[in-house]
Amino acid sequence: MKAPTKAQLARAGRRDRIVDAAREIAEVHGWPAVTVRRLADTIGFSQPVLYGHFPDGRDGIIRAVALAGFAQLAELLTAAGDLRGICAAYLEFARSRPATYEAMFSMPTDLEFARPTTPEPLRAGFGPLLSTVGDETRAEVLWSALHGLADLSRHSRLRPDHETARVETLIDLFQPDGRLSSPRSD
Repeated sequence: MKAPTKAQLARAGRRDRIVDAAREIAEVHGWPAVTVRRLADTIGFSQPVLYGHFPDGRDGIIRAVALAGFAQLAELLTAAGDLRGICAAYLEFARSRPATYEAMFSMPTDLEFARPTTPEPLRAGFGPLLSTVGDETRAEVLWSALHGLADLSRHSRLRPDHETARVETLIDLFQPDGRLSSPRSD
């Protein structure tokens, strides 16, 4: 494989700057503040340069932020180790990067999950869940539960002082032998 040319490296650098600026604006001001015009002004590129990198404009930029977010999440979940660490890493990611998390899961994109065409960063983000619980259905249930906890907490729909108990309850649902436990009958 040939080393990238200077032009290719410069193009990749411009693309990264666009994605980083969009994410930073969204984290501070929300996604409605992210426009091609504002991005161009923020990073000193013309709007045609942005469209040259992202022909579908803002939608393509949001998609790129989401893909970068999945890659970051995959790294964190992989490093987290066990189920407790994965739960903590997932929820901390959602809490500390709300706009990125929103791009990944709430903003309209053309990203397909659980399909042959699913991009690698999405597969990588799902991989640690799958390897921890053993099969795809169980991993989807865990992911759904974590997403629900993250989203409901983010919108202040859950009691903050019960977060630890909720996570412990979720962990208790998954036995180390790979079987879901029965609900407690205390």
